[in-house]
Amino acid sequence: MKVLALDHGSARTGVAVSDPTGTIVRPLTAIARVDAPAGRRQLDAVIASEAPERIVVGEPRSMSGERGAQARAAAGFAGRLRARVEVPVDLWDERLTTVEASRRGREGGSRADIDSLAACVLLEAYLAARA
Repeated sequence: MKVLALDHGSARTGVAVSDPTGTIVRPLTAIARVDAPAGRRQLDAVIASEAPERIVVGEPRSMSGERGAQARAAAGFAGRLRARVEVPVDLWDERLTTVEASRRGREGGSRADIDSLAACVLLEAYLAARA
């Protein structure tokens, strides 16, 4: 199943996508201000071109598992996205994805931006849990 992952942020949203088998994950270009009209249009274009069967939005919980302001913002974004797309939209705990993405970027010399690398980490965890 092809899945699109979004690491939602107020300034930038990281984007990653799996292949149709859900085996390979690759980063896409991050989207600036995805809650603004231009950002929504850019996200809609990515969704149309990638044609995912499911979308997963990172839910930034605290280390104790609590849902703070950022998690509520991500949940609101996911709700608005559900109203615009015809595929399921899931929330997924994204604790430490940015830390892992930073480590991978440093060690692997990736040219992808940190937001989309974090979306890759999120998507890999999501797919592994569903396997």
